[in-house]
Amino acid sequence: MPMTIPIQLQSSSARPPARRSPAAGTRIAFVTLGCPKNLVDSEHMIGLLGRAGFETTGDLEAAEVAVVNTCSFVEAAREESVAAILEVAAHKTGGRLRGLVVAGCLAQRYGAELLREIPEVDAVIGTGEGARITSVIEVLLQGGSGTAVHVGAPGAPVVDYATRAVSTPRHHAYLKISEGCDHRCAFCIIPALRGPLRSRPVADVVAEAERLVAAGARELNLVSQDTTGYGTDLAGGRRELLELLAALDRIPDIGWIRLLYTYPALWTTDLMDAMASLEHVAGYVDVPIQHVSERMLRRMNRGISAERQARFLDELRRRVPGVAVRTTVIVGHPGETEEDFAELREFLRDYRFERLGVFAYSPEEGTPAGTATDPVPKRVAQARKRQVEAEAAQVARELHAARVGTTIDVMVDGPPAKGLTPGRSTWDAPEIDGRVWIQGDHGPPGRLVRVEVTGAGPRDLVAVPVGEALADGGDR
Repeated sequence: MPMTIPIQLQSSSARPPARRSPAAGTRIAFVTLGCPKNLVDSEHMIGLLGRAGFETTGDLEAAEVAVVNTCSFVEAAREESVAAILEVAAHKTGGRLRGLVVAGCLAQRYGAELLREIPEVDAVIGTGEGARITSVIEVLLQGGSGTAVHVGAPGAPVVDYATRAVSTPRHHAYLKISEGCDHRCAFCIIPALRGPLRSRPVADVVAEAERLVAAGARELNLVSQDTTGYGTDLAGGRRELLELLAALDRIPDIGWIRLLYTYPALWTTDLMDAMASLEHVAGYVDVPIQHVSERMLRRMNRGISAERQARFLDELRRRVPGVAVRTTVIVGHPGETEEDFAELREFLRDYRFERLGVFAYSPEEGTPAGTATDPVPKRVAQARKRQVEAEAAQVARELHAARVGTTIDVMVDGPPAKGLTPGRSTWDAPEIDGRVWIQGDHGPPGRLVRVEVTGAGPRDLVAVPVGEALADGGDR
């Protein structure tokens, strides 16, 4: 469904005044699919449109132009993106909708083919061309040629996010620190769509973080294609991420800093020690391992041995006490035997990840795995997925039950309902993980509250407050 995204521009006073667009006041509807990184791209485009005088709306019936920002990571994401485009295209018949723009990974991957296959699409914008959005829409509204493809080679300079319309709840925001990826995992198409790693300078990221916190954000979630790779292309090299985290930790009024999308081969003990020592860095690591079998790690081209990966995970828990580790695994990758799958299950049972996502492999055109001659039947991959998910759910229930009676800090996440206030612990990333339901009214969002856990389910916890709020979320 389309998002209604309010225009909350974070612009520097040194920037030129907003210009008036020939189509000022025109309503634009955005449909954003995929991951938080894609959401930040949409927020950047909406910010540019807002500066030009456009308005956003969540009502396709009221929109004159719609932008569908697509995902193309796996087969299911492609199918969802195409379905969303067709759903939006239907509004061009008998409605106000005059233009349809397709952006993001699907646009980068298929370009002009989208225009041929879906004639209702008027323009296509690739992953590095978001800054064109205003001019593209103005041309459409002024009766331009009607079809345009703006897809360059991936690897364009990382954009300036000084103008951005934040769409998440005010108390938390995503902070995109880099674009692209230097890894070449056998199953992954992302480097072909996003290009090599390009890190934003530390000063630029910190400046945006300060604007976000000044606007009310108490939690910053760092996102990129490879967060642990941040800075390896800059002068400071691998220590740039440590410098960035230290600088973010010093921002007044920040609550939590969360690391998402890290890569196991690039973790260092220095980074673990920084997580443990910096006051505001959450004890939560998102690190997709994808597999544990030595054979499969080589087939997947993960750049890490099974032994080294296991040592890293053990060291992480040793150096960061109480850390919650979220990971994902892929089952049914070409070449995965019953022995490989059994090894994966055994490791997952022993390590007991706090958060676990499971994907059944889907072949991607243009990847080494996509041309493999030893595929695993789809029905087998799906059966393995269900088996791992069932075992992961049992682990989650047991880990949650063990938290009953403990005291934890929770960030209020929204208004109360039926006597319970929704919140999240440091174990819970927004829009991904579960919630902690606190008895009573403990708003506003962004406030930190100390609670005792009194009940547990497979996904959520129930708690009662203990003492006074730790920090106020500010005037909302």
